[in-house]
Amino acid sequence: MSLLSHCGFQDGGIHDITKDEVTTGTTIIAAIYDGGVIIGADSRTTTGAYIANRVTDKLTKVCDNIYCCRSGSAADTQAITDIVAYYMDLTSIQMGEPPLVRAAANVFKNLIYENRHQLTAGVIVAGWDSRLGGQVYSINVSGTIVQQNISIGGSGSSYLYGFMDSQYKDGMTQQECENLVLNAISLAIKRDGSSGGVVRMGVINHTGQIQRKLTLGDQLPKFYDNIYEEKPVVVSGGDATMV
Repeated sequence: MSLLSHCGFQDGGIHDITKDEVTTGTTIIAAIYDGGVIIGADSRTTTGAYIANRVTDKLTKVCDNIYCCRSGSAADTQAITDIVAYYMDLTSIQMGEPPLVRAAANVFKNLIYENRHQLTAGVIVAGWDSRLGGQVYSINVSGTIVQQNISIGGSGSSYLYGFMDSQYKDGMTQQECENLVLNAISLAIKRDGSSGGVVRMGVINHTGQIQRKLTLGDQLPKFYDNIYEEKPVVVSGGDATMV
C-alpha cells in the first residue's frame, strides 16, 4: 500500500470523501419552558465534506416521555440509544410507570464514559416525568453529565452561545421557547457548513407523548439577514459638521 493510499487518498491523489465516517455534524438544542421541554435539530448527516443524508431524524425516541438529540458518530449514537431504550423499557415494566428522565440520562452517561476511548458520541437527553417535570441533561463525548435549563450541542453550537445567553429566560411559554429553538437552529444552519436541511422540533410535556413539528428549509426564518439603515446623526460644532 502506498503512503497516499494509507492516508486515505486514491492513486490519483484525490481524497475519497465517501470513505469517511458518517457523522451527524449538527446543531441540536433542548430547552425547558414553563410546562415541559422543547427539543430541536437540523437534519444534515455528513461523511467528511459529503452530505450523506439531508433529512436525518436526530430526535431519537428513548421511550414515550424521553427523547435524545444525537451528535457525533451516527453509528455510535444510534447503538447507544438502542441500548438505553432497552433498559428504559425494562425499567418501565418493572416499576409499572414511565421511567425517570434522570435514570435514562445516567445510563447514557455510564455507557459513554465506560467506552469513551472507542466512541464519538455526544447526546442531549430531554423529557418529562411526574416527579421532576421537564428536564434537560447534556452528556459530552467524555461522559460528563450536566443538568441544564437549556443545552446546545454539535458543530453549529459554537455560533449560538451568545445568542442563547441573550435570548433565553426562565419561565418562557411554549410558543416563545419554540420560536427561540427554531431561530437558533436557523442561525446555525446559515453559518455552519455541517448543519442544514430541515428543522425538526418536538414538544414533551405532562401528556407523556411528543408533539412533533417540521419546518422545511425554504420556510426557515431569516431574521439574521435584516439590515437596518440608520439615519446619520449630524452634530454641528463651530465651523465643522460631523456625520
